[in-house]
Amino acid sequence: MKIGSRESRLAVIQANEIISMINEPCELVTMKTTGDIILDRTLDKVGGKGLFVKELDKALINGEVDITVHSLKDVPMEISSEYPIIAFSKREDARDVLVLPNGKTEFDLNGVIGCSSLRRKVQLKKLFKNVKIKPIRGNIQTRLEKLDSGEYDALVLAAAGLHRLGLTERIHKYFSFEEILPAAGQGILAVQGKASKFLDVVSSINDENSMICATAERAFINKLNGGCFAPIGVHAIYKNNVLKINAMYCANDDILFYDFIEKKIYDISNANRIGVELANKIMEKVRIWQMEK
Repeated sequence: MKIGSRESRLAVIQANEIISMINEPCELVTMKTTGDIILDRTLDKVGGKGLFVKELDKALINGEVDITVHSLKDVPMEISSEYPIIAFSKREDARDVLVLPNGKTEFDLNGVIGCSSLRRKVQLKKLFKNVKIKPIRGNIQTRLEKLDSGEYDALVLAAAGLHRLGLTERIHKYFSFEEILPAAGQGILAVQGKASKFLDVVSSINDENSMICATAERAFINKLNGGCFAPIGVHAIYKNNVLKINAMYCANDDILFYDFIEKKIYDISNANRIGVELANKIMEKVRIWQMEK
């Protein structure tokens, strides 16, 4: 099997994590994506996170690879029905974290945080009133180099990436889900491939808990027109047949709307429905706020 992946160190580690679960010979095929090449602009200016999967999608369609491995949070909400997500990995830590320069032990509350995500930015502004947010692009190693060279006083990154890279010691603080809600699918790896092929191969990979949580989170984003760049955070937990989703949506003027839903579910369609239901609850809050302005 040929497994397609971005060529960054983290992407290769993630692809190898999936390969280790497949019981047949695999060949890793890596490539640089448009999102890896364009680093002088934030993603909302150049087409969104879909730029991280564009070239891999082409390789899949052209038959150059059999399946592709992505960070689920980078996979667009709308994907080809012919090449769906056919497996979800067990979820790593979904939290965001604060990283300080090497040797620093205290965070400057008036400092500069490196962060290009609008979702993180609006939630950070709520936590730290006086910080300055400065955009930053590049892979994790590049970002850490910029941090350690003094360009930033701190970074906000996903815990999962640092864990997978063996850089857990760089983490100064884990943000609770009450402080910062993550991107949909954060911490989960997605395996994408032809719907009618390789299902028996990847069935051993798929984690039902991750699949249910990811389905609910992506349904929530999709209902809120997830292709736009409004800051949205969402996190689902599935335990003992109960699905709980917490979510945040930021409207104009940096007004943040929070809500949650908690219900018993019995199959994947229920997860999708509950994600949509929560989106409708938040949209109604936004509608009332707009009427009262």
